[in-house]
Amino acid sequence: MSKVFTAIRVVPAGQWQGPAADRLVLDYEGRFVRRKRLQTASGAQVLVDLPDTRSLAAGDALETWDGMLIEIAAAIEPLLRVRGDLVRLAWHIGNRHTPCQIAGDHLLIRADHVLADMLTRLGAAVEPMMGAFAPEGGAYGHGRTQGHSHDHGHAP
Repeated sequence: MSKVFTAIRVVPAGQWQGPAADRLVLDYEGRFVRRKRLQTASGAQVLVDLPDTRSLAAGDALETWDGMLIEIAAAIEPLLRVRGDLVRLAWHIGNRHTPCQIAGDHLLIRADHVLADMLTRLGAAVEPMMGAFAPEGGAYGHGRTQGHSHDHGHAP
């Protein structure tokens, strides 16, 4: 049985020196962690045991008890590239609390046939694609939009 490493701290991208001892390739949902068992690219087991839930970004590293660094990489996953009136389309995406990656000439969201249909009806050009997903972080400092009080004007 292989050794299980315990990761206890996140080191943000740019604040650690490589090379890392190993790598975790995780999709968007997989990069939202507090306590989780994961398998690295080399097959090693890592128990993530953080004091609070964190949204990991590509380039971050998990540090183990013994100082080993495990780099975080964003997995390739099914996305939708959305083009059109980006301000209007972004409003509709945000109104559904859907994570969104913003680029100069398009928006990226995770593949979802219901949202694709809605956006098409709103006049968007929607194209399926594969890519790494790195949406905007939450406005409340938690990296995900779910990390805030939900009392902001919705009808009861």
